Amino acid sequence: MQNKKYLSMLGMARRAGKLSMGHDMAMKAVKENKAKLVIFASDISLRLIEEFERACSLKNIKCEKIEETINDIHMNLGYKAGVITVNDENFSKRINELINQEVIAHGD
Repeated sequence: MQNKKYLSMLGMARRAGKLSMGHDMAMKAVKENKAKLVIFASDISLRLIEEFERACSLKNIKCEKIEETINDIHMNLGYKAGVITVNDENFSKRINELINQEVIAHGD
């Protein structure tokens, strides 16, 4: 797996303390209006995605699914999680741009 720019940016956001990782912490960030972007690993359950999408639609929070698995996220960010929230407006905008650029570049 090649290192993608959005993974590097997620690493920066993690070091800055701007991520919530894992189901409980991510859902708490969504409910407390801290989350600006929700990111799903490719191998999480449909039930989990639907749960977060319902909560995010009420708060107008964007959700993105990336091609990395939970283990890929663990290797890149040092924390095993299938769902991540970005809790900073600037990081969330840039990470979302980079995810979309990756999708356009590879046609996923």
